[in-house]
Amino acid sequence: MLEGMRRIKRLGWAASLVIALYVALFIYAYWPTEPGVPAARLAQPEDRFVELPGIAVRYRRYGSADPTRPQILLIHGFANSLQSFRSLAPELANCCNVIAIDMPGYGLSDKPAKFDYHNGPQAAVMVAAARALGFDRPIYAGHSLGGAVALRATLQDQHARGLILMNPGILTTGVPKIAQLPVPPLPRLFAKQFGDRAFRERLLKRSYVDPSIVTPEVMDDVMIGSRTADYLAGETSVMSQYAEGEEIPLLKQVRVPTLVLWGDQDHNKLLSESTQLAAAIDGASLVHFPDAGHYVHEEAPAAVARAIERWLTTLPVNSLAAPAAEVPAVGGR
Repeated sequence: MLEGMRRIKRLGWAASLVIALYVALFIYAYWPTEPGVPAARLAQPEDRFVELPGIAVRYRRYGSADPTRPQILLIHGFANSLQSFRSLAPELANCCNVIAIDMPGYGLSDKPAKFDYHNGPQAAVMVAAARALGFDRPIYAGHSLGGAVALRATLQDQHARGLILMNPGILTTGVPKIAQLPVPPLPRLFAKQFGDRAFRERLLKRSYVDPSIVTPEVMDDVMIGSRTADYLAGETSVMSQYAEGEEIPLLKQVRVPTLVLWGDQDHNKLLSESTQLAAAIDGASLVHFPDAGHYVHEEAPAAVARAIERWLTTLPVNSLAAPAAEVPAVGGR
């Protein structure tokens, strides 16, 4: 009897501790922060914005708009922005008409709290942006999360000419399972963490073979999205909707020429994932970069650009995607 009472008491203390910890996390997550500023005040001279139904997205152009040149839309990864293509985009400008873009919820694009940030709707925004910016036969190129979105965009856009995947978050993402739980206050807690410069810098440096790439200037650009007035509400919504593995059943539906670019020293993914991914997409080409990690396009921009240029010469002149379902409305699931 006495031992039973002691156990109940210990369980009571444990439950109280768990509740106290939860309350503390909740208070920290929702504790007021300094107000942000409008995205327009943070924009650089080279930044442009395209207004789509209900959302404005930032983009930058590189290269000539010559209609005979390949059109490449560069889509960044999770918690990043178009800055991730600061080295690759100028390299591709030699041969292509290039646009790097911020997805909704990231960088200086709008981050509405009430928005569907799943990959399908994000892809619909990318397709709408491509068309609004004059890309009538786009090649969708995505890194990490952006790879999953690029794949979706290719399937939604019947005029897509090709697909480029850079260490994409399709088979796996590398994001911890706990960060994918939509249970409050976790989404807001992780949104706050990703808005912390020291946390982001530590996380980024672990993803590079050469962490010296993550300079103070790079971090300034990485963190610019967290300075906007709508960051915390928007990123909390992003975190509450995060999911992985949804694109795996779609791989067999890809009907456009596909190039997979893989940094072999990706600490978040097994090297075998690259061959599995390429094998799952009919006719996909795979190029390895032994000295690069997850950010293959940042650690080997010149080599990645050359690989893309070589692949472009293999594309049929009139290569187009097979007819696809109607593109979902922007902001819809």
